[in-house]
Amino acid sequence: MSYFVLVLSNRLVTALGPAIWGTTYFVTTEYLPPDRPLLASLLRALPAGLLLLVVVRRLPTGDWWWKSLVLGALNIGTFLPLLFLAAYRLPGGVAATVGAVQPLVVAGLAAGFLGQRITLRVALAAIAGVLGVSLLVLRANAQLDWLGVAAALGGAVVMAAGTVLGKRWASPAPLLATTGWQLVAGGLLLLPVTFLVEGPPPALTGANVAGYAYLALIGAALSYSLWFRGVKLLAATEVTFLGLLSPVVATTVGWLALGQDLTVAQVLGAVIVLAALVVAQTKGRNKDEDHRVRGGRGRRQPGGDRGVAARA
Repeated sequence: MSYFVLVLSNRLVTALGPAIWGTTYFVTTEYLPPDRPLLASLLRALPAGLLLLVVVRRLPTGDWWWKSLVLGALNIGTFLPLLFLAAYRLPGGVAATVGAVQPLVVAGLAAGFLGQRITLRVALAAIAGVLGVSLLVLRANAQLDWLGVAAALGGAVVMAAGTVLGKRWASPAPLLATTGWQLVAGGLLLLPVTFLVEGPPPALTGANVAGYAYLALIGAALSYSLWFRGVKLLAATEVTFLGLLSPVVATTVGWLALGQDLTVAQVLGAVIVLAALVVAQTKGRNKDEDHRVRGGRGRRQPGGDRGVAARA
């Protein structure tokens, strides 16, 4: 019973990360200056990472210098620009639907790098997740832009790679330190790109400062810490499904805070997403599914192989 409560609590805590990310659209549209997606990414990542490093006062050692750079580049520095490029070139529903393929990508990468088998249950849950997200956010008049589609798909792939590598490279450092390293690495990669593409930042209002502070403290420092904790404790295929909560929360916030319509199809989509999420968290009969794979070398221990989608 205590083990069940522990596993459930780990999933609920991890789910808070993508739930927080689901509020980003509201904060961005209501509090941030327009047409500054890279600035939003930079000010979300770098200050949060520096703050965590000040708190923990610990720098990487050994091969964790380059591992932090790789993970930060995947989870932050590459993912966020691709996500924003997709958002600018595609209707939000198309971008979210393409991004919802991430659980399938994680399942494939986990099979190759972690030795975790792709089961029919996980594959069907992933397909149902894409269907649910499309019902939740996709509109009949949505137009396709193939560069935007490629960016959305690329974002799903790099985030999936970051999830699987984060699982394979178990950090010996405290969680806040590992999170800070990745946020700083991703933020430093974003810094020159932001100034080259968008130029110097505009004059900021009090509302802008409040919005950026929320994204940094809550939308990055807190949410990424919760997410990376889940990557460490849960199976890669389990944690990635929790990322599907972001469009559910975003739609709910839009309905409650912005007065947006909520249709029957959207409610059905949310139900399908939540059902897919529950199915993905449920243990199957296959014993191989319920074992942890250490370092992708086939050594198994009870507890499940444990894995990042994020939203901007």
